Amino acid sequence: MKYPWIDEFLLSKAGVTKDLQAEWNWIRYMIGGKMFAAVCLDETDTPYYITLKLDPLEGDMLRQEYEDIIPGYYMNKSHWNSVKANGSIKDELLKELLDKSYNLVFEKLTKKLQKQILNEEKNG
Repeated sequence: MKYPWIDEFLLSKAGVTKDLQAEWNWIRYMIGGKMFAAVCLDETDTPYYITLKLDPLEGDMLRQEYEDIIPGYYMNKSHWNSVKANGSIKDELLKELLDKSYNLVFEKLTKKLQKQILNEEKNG
């Protein structure tokens, strides 16, 4: 995979956990129990997509601009987008998109859960 930094980058964010969704062979990154990103693996455990959530209008615009960003693989095509793991998307852009995905999901959590996550980060 072209983005070897992705695991460390995502796990450095407040409250992020990861697991393996074995049925899909996806490494899921979650905040407050909600997925905001996934690395989709093939049958040899090689990453082929990085799936993330974006505002529908921004996702549509990016899919038109970049051939390596497609509608979310096995996900709601309006809100989810997949980036080819060996594509031409620059690291800076992918980091920006992953940050946006994290923030979108974080903002949908209850205020109580947001506060708990931020307090754990501050005190952890």
